[in-house]
Amino acid sequence: MRVAVLAAAGLAAFGGLSFAQAPDAGTKTMLALPPAPLLPQTLGKLKRMADGDVGDGLGNLDAADAAVLTEDGLKRFARSEYKDGAQSGTVTVYKFGDASGAVSAYDYFRKPGMRPEKLGDAAVANGDEVLLRSGVNVARADFKLDHAAMVALTKELIDHLPKVSGTAGIPPLLPTLLPAKGLDADSVRYALGPAGYQAMGGVLPAGMVGFDKSAETVTAKYKAGGVLTMLLYPTPQIAGDRGRAVETQLGHDSAAGTVKVRREGPMVLLTTGAWTPEAAQAVVDGTHLRSVVSFDKPMPLEFHAEVQKTFSLLVSIAILSGIGILAALVMGLFFGGGRALVRVMQGKSAASEPEFLRIDLRGPAGKSIRGNPEA
Repeated sequence: MRVAVLAAAGLAAFGGLSFAQAPDAGTKTMLALPPAPLLPQTLGKLKRMADGDVGDGLGNLDAADAAVLTEDGLKRFARSEYKDGAQSGTVTVYKFGDASGAVSAYDYFRKPGMRPEKLGDAAVANGDEVLLRSGVNVARADFKLDHAAMVALTKELIDHLPKVSGTAGIPPLLPTLLPAKGLDADSVRYALGPAGYQAMGGVLPAGMVGFDKSAETVTAKYKAGGVLTMLLYPTPQIAGDRGRAVETQLGHDSAAGTVKVRREGPMVLLTTGAWTPEAAQAVVDGTHLRSVVSFDKPMPLEFHAEVQKTFSLLVSIAILSGIGILAALVMGLFFGGGRALVRVMQGKSAASEPEFLRIDLRGPAGKSIRGNPEA
């Protein structure tokens, strides 16, 4: 018992590990490793001024952002100022439960007119301000530096962000279904809840969308002047119910512009705004849902074994067939060429053998078959 207590105490002193000890005779030591920090201690020559992260992701959130980030599945965040003499900057990192939440939060923070940057999965910048998305993380940075130094520090920050694997790291499908022709890419907004949908300019009443039924939405403007809204639901039945409600609500609303509604499986498409009727109909008719199948677990060993066996069998058949063809060619050259060589050595032609090319049925010389001299 004394050895177990001393070992646990040593572990607690090393790296701040926590442990729990049961009072009964069967003592068990439970170790809880703290999560990796979201922000590094240094970025280039800049040093972090604040220590620690906010564990639950809610404690020190800005009040204006709390509702949106909470419905997006925020897990934790960290904010700190970095300094090195006169140079300074502020960095905030938000970590979400999956990539869908990160995409929604990224669209929420993205301001119109920010220029794209080739950083992480997606990034935009405006002066000193940088917004980027990497996996399940969204980072906001304000570096008082030149553009090249800002890009270098941002790349270093991306290397320190937590990484995820499996389905949590797969970005949402819905924004990829938007028709590309005439799309204003700066206007695309993806939302997972009513607060984010309203904050990003959704055209429908949030209560009509059905976020309580796990709806996803994407809204985008087109150069023709209209707006396309796409709603995705868990089942076609929910989509049908919501689609009929939307059509009833907007069908007689002249302020909504050109309204066209179409449902395809679990997806509902809606046009509003200054579309021509033909263009609106073409957009909703030309947008289709793609099925994407992904595996977040390794295939069973039996599957890999059968594939390996089939592959080995096909390779063996190919090798055997090749050997057979090669052997036939070698034997043909050996026997045919050897026989021709022998004939040449005997002073005969290598390519003609009249006695093998015809059958002589005339019988002995000067006699015909059956006594007929004309035969």
